[in-house]
Amino acid sequence: MSYQAPNILFIQTDQLTAFSLQAYGNNFCKTPNIDKLANNGVVFETAYCNFPLCAPSRYSMAAGQLASRIGAYDNAVEFPATIPTYAHYLRAAGYQTCLSGKMHFVGPDQLHGFEQRLTPDIYPADFSWAPNWADEGQRDTSDTTGVTTSGQCADSVQLKYDNLVQQQALNKLNDIGNGSDNRPFFLQVSFTHPHDPYLCLKEHWDRYENQTVPMPAVSAQPGEWHDEHSRRILAQHSMLDYEFDVADIERARRAYYGSVSYIDDRVGELINALAEHQLVDNTIVVFTSDHGEMLGERGMWFKKTFFEPALRIPMIVNCPKRIPAKRVYTPVSLLDLLPTFMRWASDHPLEPIEPLDGEDLNQFIDSNEDNLDRVIRAEYLSETTTSPIYMVKRGPLKFISSADDADLLFDLGHDPNELNNVAEHPDYAEHVKWFKQDIQTHWDNAALTRDILLSQKRRQLLIKANSTGQNTPWDFAQTGTNPAANPTANSSANPNENAQENPQKNSEPWYRGQQGYNAWAYDYTPVPDKQ
Repeated sequence: MSYQAPNILFIQTDQLTAFSLQAYGNNFCKTPNIDKLANNGVVFETAYCNFPLCAPSRYSMAAGQLASRIGAYDNAVEFPATIPTYAHYLRAAGYQTCLSGKMHFVGPDQLHGFEQRLTPDIYPADFSWAPNWADEGQRDTSDTTGVTTSGQCADSVQLKYDNLVQQQALNKLNDIGNGSDNRPFFLQVSFTHPHDPYLCLKEHWDRYENQTVPMPAVSAQPGEWHDEHSRRILAQHSMLDYEFDVADIERARRAYYGSVSYIDDRVGELINALAEHQLVDNTIVVFTSDHGEMLGERGMWFKKTFFEPALRIPMIVNCPKRIPAKRVYTPVSLLDLLPTFMRWASDHPLEPIEPLDGEDLNQFIDSNEDNLDRVIRAEYLSETTTSPIYMVKRGPLKFISSADDADLLFDLGHDPNELNNVAEHPDYAEHVKWFKQDIQTHWDNAALTRDILLSQKRRQLLIKANSTGQNTPWDFAQTGTNPAANPTANSSANPNENAQENPQKNSEPWYRGQQGYNAWAYDYTPVPDKQ
């Protein structure tokens, strides 16, 4: 009997920490649809992102390689069109590939192997957010506003975006169910929730009425208590030695959980659409996030750190007819998705063009034994640092190192909240030696630092040059439609049109640098007082 390649529905969220879900031990957040995926699917107990920042995490995930290997240094660096992605490999294997939602692609290629793209991106495709280690300056993103301006809303740009993403994805599933294209499909549905701002609809806010919102396990600490990188992040966010009111923390966390419940509703609708078109039995559903969220732990919010809440992500695989339910304790990461998709696509998958940093998850699903010592690697190369920062985890030990900061080593088996740095403890000396050797083996720090600085200098010049005269944007847009005003536009209306429009004249509400980021992100409709 010939191999029947499954459909793949890849649902991705933004900034969703694994610790917010019932499947990972959170008994507060209400996510019945995700719970159902987990209960009759495969849950990877310890899954990690490989770069705690949106664009580099997504690029490395799509390429199956660490971000440093493909030049994905930050949120404003071009994703090279010559790098094969899982969309390329799957398309070459006979799949129809389609993207609805955010991928944070920077550069003129806004498809990267996807045959169709159904929505623009929510963030700009140019270099405007490029870091500058020589002069960090002030960044108009991610500050105390995220916590103090939180709670309920009647509408927001993020809601408009994710509603569009969902509607276009549902339209696509309807087209597939009623169409004549017999190729298996790969549909990536990528939401921006529960990324800050911490705002949610009243219906999701009300699901937590009269319940005590759990507070951070580790409260805010004075500046001198933190490591060097954490101090830089807190300073950038104007949160160093800043103490939020308890009511602000509670409100922001409740709104975050409300946003997760919003995502859960969307997951339920997608699964129902599969059922409506008799696609459930041969569709593998993958649910994950690009990175986590600190959510007030240690007084820190957002991401850009290697602490568990920002690094740990959900990873759930569901297809009961093909894959029995179980929990897998072997550590995994987003790098493992590309080889996994390739294996699902064929019983004789294409050989990768170049060595991959991930492995096929099926070997861990099929195994009766977990490899708890499997090594996970991650990196941070963007703003709030002056040199590359590396993270290597083996077993319960997590080692964090850079040329400019003191080493950090946490024994998660005894210290799950990462409060005690044991890098200098004599009992861990041999472990530190092993970790340092692993970093030297996998990264050339001097060469990588030179490459990052050169990339930043190049882009700073390009930003300056492109700010004069006429600038033709790279942002993907659908010609002749205003998706925010018409979120039910049929997906068959030429989704591959790449309109090179002047963003100042573009009617889309997505961020294109027309104003400060915070002014844009917090332009939302409050819930009327009478409600």
